[in-house]
Amino acid sequence: MRHLKLIPDDTKIPFSRWRYVAVGLSLVVMVAAVVLLVTRGLNFGIDFKGGILVEIATDGPADIGRIRSDLGGLGLGEVQIQEFGQADDVLIRVQSPEGEDADRASQAVVEKIKDALGDGVEYRRVEVVGPQVSGELVEDGVLAVLVSVALMLLYIWFRFEWQFSLGAVVALVHDVLATIALFCLLQIEFNLQSIAALLTIVGYSMNDTVIVFDRVRENLRKYKKMDLAELIDLSVNQTLSRTVMTSGTTLLALLALFVFGGEVIRGFVFAMIFGIFIGTYSSIFIAGPVLLAVGVSRDATNGGLGGVSKEKAPGKA
Repeated sequence: MRHLKLIPDDTKIPFSRWRYVAVGLSLVVMVAAVVLLVTRGLNFGIDFKGGILVEIATDGPADIGRIRSDLGGLGLGEVQIQEFGQADDVLIRVQSPEGEDADRASQAVVEKIKDALGDGVEYRRVEVVGPQVSGELVEDGVLAVLVSVALMLLYIWFRFEWQFSLGAVVALVHDVLATIALFCLLQIEFNLQSIAALLTIVGYSMNDTVIVFDRVRENLRKYKKMDLAELIDLSVNQTLSRTVMTSGTTLLALLALFVFGGEVIRGFVFAMIFGIFIGTYSSIFIAGPVLLAVGVSRDATNGGLGGVSKEKAPGKA
């Protein structure tokens, strides 16, 4: 078992050969994400849309029809009732009351729901989000994603060069748009957990990209005359085993959470699983090709490792 490896150390996969196909596919995904966001939109949860969420547990399988009948005559406006995980777990969503004193009106709605359902159910959680709070959460969520991407750009710029920073940020924007496209397409509920998933995906993708760029920078100092496309392929192949092992172990944990974690975190975990794949893809097929397109000065990478010898490239005379 000590010598068992999922990926050999000496792979020579020509990733750069497929860069035009990969970039073309990614452009289609990014354009589709914008179109889906405008036309289909995100399925905003109660965090961003405002409203009342009540999760109840019944004694035995829930009678959705009876619950809908009990709440239908209360004049609460739009009411959504659905099973939530187990057959005895029910999620009730009610739109936010309108008016100046929305918070007090929301509390009155919660009391009406409890009176209608009685004491025969267990109230597992009650969440009330007013329209003003939900609007602020939307702004804060968008700002959090934009600031994280901007800070990542600065981090890569200071650690490497601006060419590396551009490749990393393009990869991050690609990952965020692809994940948003998934939420729009499947109409997965988009809430604060989804923002957390996006930020986690940004961090994971950046970590993967930094590993590849570190090896690219090292090889730029080591192989002065190697073609840049070959050098990027060499760097990706040298880090491929680490990438697969890291992604694989993370996926095992996420799959366990997806199966056994329950409905509350299932949307978050599903987004994370997708993010693992898309983040690994962008580190290989987006960040590298962008770096190859803008070029990089080999002299600019001279600092820091002055003692590295100039070895010949593998297979080069």
